[in-house]
Amino acid sequence: MADVKRIERPLSPHLQIYRWQVPMLTSILTRITGHALVAGVVLGVWWLLAAATSEAYFATANAVATSWFGDLVFTGSLWAVWYHYLAGLRHLYYDAGHGLDIPTAEKLGWVCIIGSVVLTVITIFLVQ
Repeated sequence: MADVKRIERPLSPHLQIYRWQVPMLTSILTRITGHALVAGVVLGVWWLLAAATSEAYFATANAVATSWFGDLVFTGSLWAVWYHYLAGLRHLYYDAGHGLDIPTAEKLGWVCIIGSVVLTVITIFLVQ
């Protein structure tokens, strides 16, 4: 068999090569928040299931849900819901063929990030 010459090929580009951009960040955050919402749902379902099971089991679940950890999970889930909602509206706008130029996409990305934080803070103040 003939000798095969190995050609040195470059590695595929990755996150260390690319400069971070807002549309890239918002795309990654949309995936992360979608998966992170599961943590809030699991904690909430566990709390409801414990309430239906027994008083002692509910006391344990309630202690976790109302602790700093539960507050962190539910606050993070609240932010994730608002972020996911705004990102969904942004994608509907994109699907209509609008905002596809880079400056508009970056502005809409910042609207999603900052808007979700502002809406989370407003929701927390309204609920308390």
